[in-house]
Amino acid sequence: MLLASRRMTQDGQQFELVADLGAMIGREVELDDLLATFAARVARAMGADRATLWLVDAATGELRTGVANLPETDELRLPVGRGLAGHVAATGEAVCLADAARDPRWAPEFDQRTGYRTVSVLTVPVVNRSQVRGVVQVLNKQGGPFTARDEEFARALADQIARALDYTSLRGDAARRGVAVRGRFNHVIGQSPAMLEVYERIVRAAATDATVLLHGETGTGKGLLARAIHVNSERRDAPLVAVDCTTLPAGLVESELFGHERGAFTGADARVIGKVEAAAGGTLFLDEVGELPLELQGKLLRFVQERRFERVGGREPLSADVRLVAATNRDLAALVQGGQFRADLYFRLRVVDIELPPLRARGRDDVLSLAEHFAAVYARRYRRGAVRISDSARDLLADHPWPGNVRELEHAIERAVVLSEGDVIEPAALGLGALPAPGGGEEGDTVALAARLTLAEVERAWARAAVDRAGGNQSAAARALGIGRNKLAKLLRE
Repeated sequence: MLLASRRMTQDGQQFELVADLGAMIGREVELDDLLATFAARVARAMGADRATLWLVDAATGELRTGVANLPETDELRLPVGRGLAGHVAATGEAVCLADAARDPRWAPEFDQRTGYRTVSVLTVPVVNRSQVRGVVQVLNKQGGPFTARDEEFARALADQIARALDYTSLRGDAARRGVAVRGRFNHVIGQSPAMLEVYERIVRAAATDATVLLHGETGTGKGLLARAIHVNSERRDAPLVAVDCTTLPAGLVESELFGHERGAFTGADARVIGKVEAAAGGTLFLDEVGELPLELQGKLLRFVQERRFERVGGREPLSADVRLVAATNRDLAALVQGGQFRADLYFRLRVVDIELPPLRARGRDDVLSLAEHFAAVYARRYRRGAVRISDSARDLLADHPWPGNVRELEHAIERAVVLSEGDVIEPAALGLGALPAPGGGEEGDTVALAARLTLAEVERAWARAAVDRAGGNQSAAARALGIGRNKLAKLLRE
């Protein structure tokens, strides 16, 4: 009876771990926080004093406890084969010790460095697709040494962690040991100096409620980093509400943002709250804020200054506790000079100013890391199994100027995963050069269209190319294509 009760308790703890991991792995959380949460949940489930999740870095072959690469962090590193964790990483065998100090494989320098005293220790490998991705080490079980049942349970937890890692940007591949450490935030890829500077600003911004302005070319990942600011802040459990200012109907912008009262205009048969109220307690993300009509900018300014507003048709001043993040691909300073954007609103928005580098400025390593990441994502989505990018395709990717930035790269890799007949992506499948781009004329401006595409897929590819060429300006892209803006938006959505 006692054994059955304990098994039910452990099953519940394992389910809790899986639920916690599931809630985190889809978000742009800081990876060091993700790893620390993994470890803390394991320690609690095992009834132990503490636990450490070591990752095997596929690039260096060493074990590490963090990914940030910052001098002020107390990250631990260990060669594979060194110490108990290194032994388990090298052999894939679990080790359970009642007295760690008596075992020659134990590395005492970490206890000496931290002042902690390890007695009992249980170390199990994290294995995925027959490769060791890391090691879970659990220290000092409360009430006595670890048992064989504890080892069985720890293996089950390590298996859940291995599965979870495969859905983060720390995933590994079937050909080599370890995981690829590609960035500081989950799903945000890049280790170039320009991106490391962006990460540092994101971390500092997330620790406050300051208004943030993200600016950079279209397709550089402004929405992704807006979410990173939110999910790494104290507002992470409240809503993140995004507003795309380019798609708001001109006559309904104010209503979309601030809501409206019943009878405020024809068709307003009920009170509707706006995006501002929906974001209460959380973060309001204004994407492409440079597209807001001038007449609405004054009302937005009042909200930015006071966090107060009124619904359309209403007379009662309302307030909302929201954190504001704005993004633009336009030069707001130039718009201010041209009288198209309010100077006072501009300065209120750029409390924390973060410039996102274009992909062409991030270097070969970031381009290829992103390509490999997207290849893994879309291979799983389309059930293609593991795919590999050939050396010639890698060279083509590294040399391409990427006017559409990360978004264009993602589309190219998705297309290549779908169109490649085998498990290797070759240059032809990437579609990086063949026909003149819409509205083009300059040498080298091309769009590749595979013969097997349907007409709908051709139209969508052509529309994307037009938007990329227009620098993300959908109105200009629609004019180049000779269609209306609504038709273009429909093509991009399909």
